[in-house]
Amino acid sequence: MSNRRVFLKNSGIALFGIGLGGVPAFVVKAAESFKQEKLYKKPKILLCIFQRGAMDGLMAVTPFTDNYLKSARPNLFIEAGNGNPLIDLDGKYGLHPALKAFEKLFKEKRLAIVHGIGSPNNSRSHFDAQDYMESGTPFSKSTNSGWLNRVVGLMGHEAVTPFRAVSITTSLPRSFYGNNEALAISDLKNFSLQMRGNNVVATNRVSNSLEDLYDDAASSLIKETGKESFQAMKMLQKADIANYTPENNAEYPATALGKSLKQIAQLIKLNVGLEVAFAEHGGWDTHFNQGKEMGTFARSATDLSNSIDAFWNDIEKYQDDVVVMTMTEFGRTVKQNGTGGTDHGRASCNFILGNNVQGGLVHGVIQPLTIENLEDGRDLKVTTDFRTVFDEVATKHLQIKDNGSLFPDWKGNYLGVMPSV
Repeated sequence: MSNRRVFLKNSGIALFGIGLGGVPAFVVKAAESFKQEKLYKKPKILLCIFQRGAMDGLMAVTPFTDNYLKSARPNLFIEAGNGNPLIDLDGKYGLHPALKAFEKLFKEKRLAIVHGIGSPNNSRSHFDAQDYMESGTPFSKSTNSGWLNRVVGLMGHEAVTPFRAVSITTSLPRSFYGNNEALAISDLKNFSLQMRGNNVVATNRVSNSLEDLYDDAASSLIKETGKESFQAMKMLQKADIANYTPENNAEYPATALGKSLKQIAQLIKLNVGLEVAFAEHGGWDTHFNQGKEMGTFARSATDLSNSIDAFWNDIEKYQDDVVVMTMTEFGRTVKQNGTGGTDHGRASCNFILGNNVQGGLVHGVIQPLTIENLEDGRDLKVTTDFRTVFDEVATKHLQIKDNGSLFPDWKGNYLGVMPSV
């Protein structure tokens, strides 16, 4: 069957980000022949942020009434109440002070937290655990697709835009592997349509024939999706990406994550058909000098919360259509180690932000952190399979019907982080 993906493959071109250049002249010429208007209706958008390195969920959202945790972390535990810096959320859990930007969102019931979330596979290898989480099949290394790519395939409509699924990364993440189209773009202002191998001479040589092929296409699907792709490219070119001014005085951190979320906000506002977005955030592997209010953890937490808060303020007009969800491959040990840090553990926590989430709550279950309640006598147990939350957020927010193919080896009940529909 003819489709745009097959056409692009057969015509020898690919969409990707490069270091120099802009949209080729033939693309601009083709796009100019169409009305310059917004092509796409406002879609529902899911933004996933992978916290690579394994975030210490017990430090991010601390069960501060647990004396066992306090004794296990004499140099890391932060107190709540009575002027202490830990932000009391509900009398049981406290938010790390570096995540203060989340406090308002939690109090407004836009931010939900899931604690005790993780993989049923007990691997403590960063590589394996990330791969299992991104494939969505925690007991199979042979899965060819990523769970977000399967989300795209389940959305039930033909992609008419190259920007339907976009990762602001230098390479395509494992989550987007698969048969459905997805893009990895390291920098929007350097994005272009090019021949494979960045061969400018070859690009010029095929330009006229490519336009003719679209004009003469027997398949209306090829013709229309090609034209709309060109127009989306033209819209991106005309946008002054480098001089973009965020709305509502949103101030993005001058960090990799801040820059990524700023670009995703621009794609949302350009209405180029974005539906699934991906960004990543490193620095969570806190084996030593983890710190309390200050230190390695606090720096990463400040960047995460301030970047998400800036993004949320920037897209105020689109908030009803956007959900942000974080993920991390596993958590850290309950007990601090000898170098002022924590080692690879099991369960962590994640954050889900949206106007329609069941926010203002810490979902999930954590038992008292006595040794007998810990996995292998050292780690917070996984009480919520990550697939439980990922499936609920994706299917309810994006309004897709999952026949079991999104997470093929998982069956279970939702946690309630999204409202019933």
